[in-house]
Amino acid sequence: MGETRKRGRKLKAPASTTETMDFQCTSASNATQTDYVAAQNDVFSAANDSVPTAPDAKNDANNPAPARRGRGRPKKPEAEHMEDKEPHAAAFPEWRPYQNGAVVLEPPPQPVAKWESVEARVVPAMDAVVKVFCVHTEPNYSLPWQRKRQYSSSSSGFIIGGKRVLTNAHSVEHYTQVKLKKRGSDTKYLATVLAIGTECDIVSDDEFWEGVSPVEFGDLPALQDAVTVVGYPIGGDTISVTSGVVSRIEILSYVHGSTELLGLQIDAAINSGNSGGPAFNDKGNCVGIAFQSLKHEDAENIGYVIPTPVITHFIQDYEKNGAYTGFPILGVEWQKMENPDLRLAMGMKSDQKGVRIRRIEPTAPESHLLKPSDVILSFDGVKVANDGTVPFRHGERIGFSYLVSQKYTGDTALVKVLRDSKILEFDIKLATHKRLIPAHASGKHPSYYIIAGFVFTAVTVPYLRSEYGKDYEFDAPVKLLDKHLHAMAESTDEQLVVISQVLVADINIGYEDIVNTQVLAFNGKPVKNLKSLANMVDNCNDEYLRFDLEYQQLILNFVTQIVVLHAKAAKAATLDILTTHGISSAMSDDLKT
Repeated sequence: MGETRKRGRKLKAPASTTETMDFQCTSASNATQTDYVAAQNDVFSAANDSVPTAPDAKNDANNPAPARRGRGRPKKPEAEHMEDKEPHAAAFPEWRPYQNGAVVLEPPPQPVAKWESVEARVVPAMDAVVKVFCVHTEPNYSLPWQRKRQYSSSSSGFIIGGKRVLTNAHSVEHYTQVKLKKRGSDTKYLATVLAIGTECDIVSDDEFWEGVSPVEFGDLPALQDAVTVVGYPIGGDTISVTSGVVSRIEILSYVHGSTELLGLQIDAAINSGNSGGPAFNDKGNCVGIAFQSLKHEDAENIGYVIPTPVITHFIQDYEKNGAYTGFPILGVEWQKMENPDLRLAMGMKSDQKGVRIRRIEPTAPESHLLKPSDVILSFDGVKVANDGTVPFRHGERIGFSYLVSQKYTGDTALVKVLRDSKILEFDIKLATHKRLIPAHASGKHPSYYIIAGFVFTAVTVPYLRSEYGKDYEFDAPVKLLDKHLHAMAESTDEQLVVISQVLVADINIGYEDIVNTQVLAFNGKPVKNLKSLANMVDNCNDEYLRFDLEYQQLILNFVTQIVVLHAKAAKAATLDILTTHGISSAMSDDLKT
């Protein structure tokens, strides 16, 4: 009578056979071919001295492997799950016939060999990515005689040539201390900021530079080129890698810089902390710096990268001038010439294209050469289209401001214009943009002047943001926004001076509600900037101090608001007001010199 078997179970294989097979799979990489043959013959002797045929990677239909019945749905073949996966240590070895007819176990292909080739390209570049720790102490623009509470942040950066580290400007804005940490290190090194823009340098210890190589810059990528963003974003402490492709290349608005430069749009995730981290191409070269992303309910995975032409411009600008001088502008506002009647009215021929100059920056070095209604035909020999674009690469066009941004401050450019149906050429000297309301304080403390409780200050974008929040472009007074968006400075030292607030005292009764109102004149003299106002008030010998403020519209009439104070009483009350509010000085240090 045969042996009785229980339902659903099969006989266990001998222990020696199982142990030998497991041993061969895990240690085959260290065994010689002779050891494989000897061990395999031992295995087959224990299994009735028969030599099995080499099994296929998939189940053989003629020799199905024994399987027990199970409950539920039948299990899918293992090959379907493993088909596209990399081999690993637990994978079955390959079989091949040996000379004597036996079967030899071949060690599985080692994934290390393939990964080593990837590491040789990726790891050196990733080792150059550092984590930036910064302690910020931001000025209080609403109360300019004091600073806000300090706070800490972390971001990313990477090592470039010359023992320097590149990161974003906002990563070290208003810094009091900057420290860097290398990948895999537990030591933070003090850094010194060389130029607010994107560059800082380690000066404390040469140990920081040991074992790392600077990142090499690559060319401007093309559309659909793969990019890998490396950095230290939120969600963890170790290095993070995200990948995507280049989806757009055009002139972008830089949020922090309040300017428009060439930028890359990618679909890789860029989160808080990624700022300053490099974006690598498939060759391991840096093609840009992650710096901002688009957060919108209708948009997903839209990140922006500062490309290598902008990075190279910054580095060479610093090396050339010893400081960051910025990107120059042509100093004009222009209008598209896409309407055919407009082109005919401007005297353009059918084969001529260009853009019309609407107005010219008064502070531009060569503002006297160009005139409104001139038509810009070309810039440095490159023809400008009616929509303001120029050829970029094959199948691509870009705004002609890109050509201007390739220049450096003080460079000249050949501009061809059409004026009164005549073609004229001018060598225009390029300079940086002088804004009436600056986008940044450039690391300086905000200026202020106090007299009789009236706090005077110069308007900047950080001041508007401090007063009205991040949505200042919607919440700030219309008059200030109009000057911010459209007004041009008449001179390089012109400022928009306002009464920020009134520190209440007996001397200023009735004026308490004056807030963020522009000061136009003092005792009949125009106010050019805050320093000139402070000098006029301090040196005034008149009986009264009269400030002419921005007009208020009453129905159809425009009425100028004025503030009048007795000169001696106002100056005498100032000291008591400063003591009451704990203010050490009636003016900022920059106004005292």
